[in-house]
Amino acid sequence: MQSMSNTAVEVIDLTYYWQIIRRHGKKIIALSAVVGLVAALVSLAMTPVFRGKSTLLIESQEAKVLSIEEVYGLPSASSEYLLTQFEILKSRELARRVVIDLGLVDNPEFNPYHELNKKSFSLKGILFGEGEEPAKEEVLSATTDRFWKSVTIEPIRKTQLVKLSVDSESPEIAMKGANALADAYIESQLEAKIGLTQKASGWLSGRLGGLKERLDESEKKLQDYREQNNIVDVAGVSTLVAKEIDQITQRLVEARAKRIELESAYNQLHNLEDKSYESLSSLPNIINNPLVVRLRESETSSELKVSELSKRYGPLHPRMIAAQSDLEAVRDSVHNQMGRIANSIENDFNVARSKESSLQSALEDAKSRARLINRTEFQLNEYQREVDANRDLYEAFFTRIRETSATGDLQTANARVIDPAVLPKSPVKPNNKLIVLLALIGSAMFGIVLAFLLDVLNATIKNADDVDRKLGVSLLGLLPLISFSTKEKKAAATEETDRLVRAFAENKDSGFSEAFRTLRTSLTLAGLEHPANVVLITSSVPGEGKTTTSANLAEAFGQMEKTLLIDADMRRPTVARKLGLTVGSMGLSSAVAYPDTLDECIHSVPELGIDVIPSGPVPPNPLELLASKNFRHLLESLKTRYQRIIIDSAPMHAVSDALYLSTLTDGVVYVVKADATKDKSVNAGIQRLTESNARVLGVVLNQVNVEKEARYGGHYTHYSGAYAYSSDK
Repeated sequence: MQSMSNTAVEVIDLTYYWQIIRRHGKKIIALSAVVGLVAALVSLAMTPVFRGKSTLLIESQEAKVLSIEEVYGLPSASSEYLLTQFEILKSRELARRVVIDLGLVDNPEFNPYHELNKKSFSLKGILFGEGEEPAKEEVLSATTDRFWKSVTIEPIRKTQLVKLSVDSESPEIAMKGANALADAYIESQLEAKIGLTQKASGWLSGRLGGLKERLDESEKKLQDYREQNNIVDVAGVSTLVAKEIDQITQRLVEARAKRIELESAYNQLHNLEDKSYESLSSLPNIINNPLVVRLRESETSSELKVSELSKRYGPLHPRMIAAQSDLEAVRDSVHNQMGRIANSIENDFNVARSKESSLQSALEDAKSRARLINRTEFQLNEYQREVDANRDLYEAFFTRIRETSATGDLQTANARVIDPAVLPKSPVKPNNKLIVLLALIGSAMFGIVLAFLLDVLNATIKNADDVDRKLGVSLLGLLPLISFSTKEKKAAATEETDRLVRAFAENKDSGFSEAFRTLRTSLTLAGLEHPANVVLITSSVPGEGKTTTSANLAEAFGQMEKTLLIDADMRRPTVARKLGLTVGSMGLSSAVAYPDTLDECIHSVPELGIDVIPSGPVPPNPLELLASKNFRHLLESLKTRYQRIIIDSAPMHAVSDALYLSTLTDGVVYVVKADATKDKSVNAGIQRLTESNARVLGVVLNQVNVEKEARYGGHYTHYSGAYAYSSDK
């Protein structure tokens, strides 16, 4: 069952944490009340501090007659510029100005060396040997440090506004300090501007003479270069050469294309073995010539005529001879024309190649002239840029000198006061309500954390939730804590019996009796599939109410079936005494040693409705008796005579009697005293039983403070009664 609990999905039980808070609620409230009271007294004893606050606008540009931003280097309203101004406002030097202006050296609040503070310093001198009077600069430095710590700078986001705050015990000083700080910042900016203007004017004047000389020198070099290279308009010459290169390139492309076209025919002509009629007829450029085409058509006609005449006449016929002569004449004409075309191809190729070579030379010459012009133009441009730069710099400096001279006496600050500080009416420190509230909240949270810590350190089993959370076993029942009244305690002291073990039978407390009925029902249901006729009752340590539980549980079963209660704790027997039987009478030890005396060892208690076998005389070796065959035979014999047998055994951590008996019984009921027994002890006991293959039916949580658990949110309101329950001591 423990492993199943570990593998289950963990769910945060807020009710459990709420119960912890309720359990320690009074302590938490008491802690909060004490801390809140102390905080209230401390806050009332603190000296009130007032705060003067003024608002300053830091502008990005000054109002100037002429634009000389470059002289001052004043940027736009960038974040870097504003952050820089904020740091200036926080500077110690600015605080020093205010200290001097307001004469705060004479104020004991800021001057630790003031007459009113001399006692503390004289004591310091006695203790540490510092008896000399401090120097004026040291006094001013110490006063500045204190005032500096009282200054607060608060920029307003996404604006150029900043709030200046000064804290002081005097409202007048707080107001004057905030206004003086703003004025000191504006004055420092004006002084910086005046000094910067004077330095800029002197520097500009010194630089102007050198710039004039450099400008004259660069203009002279430019003019000399133009005269040496006879340059009038280098841009026009460069354009003309560029156009010439373009035209030559275009003609060269055309000539190269013509040469490539003729080169193929020229190569074919040179590859012929001879220039016969048949060889020339194989060249496409010749055979496709229009004149050759027409001559070949005439040749074809002559051949047809010779062919027709040969059919009529012989070779010596005059007409045949004339036709043959015409055919040869036509062929000679075709051959001659082919020869002329072949010669034309050679001539055209040679001309095209010569033209291409000429144009290529012209292009290279034009490029050379262009490169020369580019070098000249580059050097000319370099001289021209130098002249232009020197002229621009000279004109800029000349303009700045005139602007600086014109605006030297006109300076405006880049900041102005928007909202001056007024006399504060109420102090800002200490905030008594806030201090008390924070003290209450903080102490309450600390109390809650402390309550959780105490709960973690408290390793006892207090309620049903702890059984499930810490033990992981079934809870069979809760037995409420009851205590006797003073009258009943006196009456019980004179009686030989313990009334608590008879509580169920006598029905003195309805809630207590109902708890055992619930326990009886739980055990009955647990034995539906596997009956638990013989039940062993044990606990971790003595004093957990094991015997009381055994007796009352036997009484509860005695109302329904024949029940026997056996006291197997032969080391510290208590059943006989608590039930009013004769202590030391025959019991379990006698029946095991002498089985024939079993009937004499069984004592009937009619008023309780059960039979009881007390432990009998205390033997020297209880465990050997319980481990003997006689005890097992005795137990088997009793099973035939009784429907339910309840065995009260020794605690688990004291001896091993209960561990051995658990192997002979049908189930074990583990009694745990609420808010007393450590969970480690209970887990160790249950673990030992489990390792011995004992059947642990569940846990009975005994002596539960019902009223206390009900106040803390537990569901225990049905357990109530007039009985008081306390451990037997």
